[in-house]
Amino acid sequence: MKSTLEEQQAFVTVVDSGSITGAAERLGITVSGVSRSLNRLEQKLGATLLRRTTRRLELTEEGETFLNHCRRILAAVEEAEEAMLDRHNQPQGRLRVNAAPSFMQFVIVPVIGEFRARYPGITLELDTHDRFVDLLEQRVDLAIRIGDLEDSSLHARLLGHSPLRLLASPTYIERHGAPQNIDELTQHSLMGFSQLEHLNQWPLTGADGKRLHITPTLSASSGSTLIELAIAGEGIVCLADFMTIAPRQKGSLIDVLPDHTELHTQAVNAVYYRQATLSQRTRLFMEFLAERLPGKYLQG
Repeated sequence: MKSTLEEQQAFVTVVDSGSITGAAERLGITVSGVSRSLNRLEQKLGATLLRRTTRRLELTEEGETFLNHCRRILAAVEEAEEAMLDRHNQPQGRLRVNAAPSFMQFVIVPVIGEFRARYPGITLELDTHDRFVDLLEQRVDLAIRIGDLEDSSLHARLLGHSPLRLLASPTYIERHGAPQNIDELTQHSLMGFSQLEHLNQWPLTGADGKRLHITPTLSASSGSTLIELAIAGEGIVCLADFMTIAPRQKGSLIDVLPDHTELHTQAVNAVYYRQATLSQRTRLFMEFLAERLPGKYLQG
């Protein structure tokens, strides 16, 4: 007896969710329904796909092999269905997008309304993490990655670049004065990231000829928090342009040491899993971002 697509979907979802309960929630069925699907599948195949313990599920060697086949089968079915919908210009389905909280807040959210109006059949699921997530494990269709890409399992489309600059509020400058050179920064309150240490390297050259690495006197885990602290006059911060457009236009943040700041940009890429079939939904969203972001939010 051959396995069904429903059984294969249940198996893949259990693996991706890490538990039968999590799979049931994602699929919208009962826990017992997922368990029955797995049991039927293993009986049909005459093999154990998952080792079940009280704490975790672990793929067997047979499970690993069958999982890869299932992913390809389910992706092919989804692609075929989308091709039919595309013939009628009706892209539909769920699209899961992951990005850093600041990029999601300041760049993606402002253009989401336009995308939804253009493609009302696509259901968006927006997910944010400061750290890179495993696209396959988290079932992410498309992620926005800022900075250098090191994961060779990903395809990437460059959306643009975002320069870094030093900023402070006019209130802070009035109270403490503007630093006139790099050495004078040591006399100021410097704000940086508590978890992403590489972002505390500022686009300035120190006395040793290397990029200046600051030790924050006030740190936060997100760019959004640092923006609010800077606007409140708590210190000098170094952030990417994409997240400071509005406060710079309003004058609530102004440049610090602009003549000493070197041009340093962060690449912004749309990435997806290399072995995944690029769905119509993913392609449309990626093309939409490539159309809307350069110029206003990103440099080419």
